[in-house]
Amino acid sequence: MAETVVEIHVPLVSPAGLPADAFPFPWMRVVEDFLEDLDRGGEIEVFDEAEELGRFYIFFISGAPTEQLLQVAGKVAALPVVPSGAFAVVSDDEAEEMGRGRRVPLRPS
Repeated sequence: MAETVVEIHVPLVSPAGLPADAFPFPWMRVVEDFLEDLDRGGEIEVFDEAEELGRFYIFFISGAPTEQLLQVAGKVAALPVVPSGAFAVVSDDEAEEMGRGRRVPLRPS
């Protein structure tokens, strides 16, 4: 039976005012740390390494009911450093491509 995977799509946008020699997407590490903390706490599982797809960076989570995974995705979108425009895609571990599934808008709370 397929396992639910929620993809968290975050726009590849750099924050304003970064020094010229700075990494352009410092929010990536913040999101990774946030998700890893939840994984270590047993709330969710980080399903796979995040990766770039087009103009988005995608984080993959699983290991909990769909609604709980979507709540976590909403918390990611609400992190102060995450650019606006993030959305989730509900998929499963048997999907052949990223971004295929039910798209869910994420509104920071």
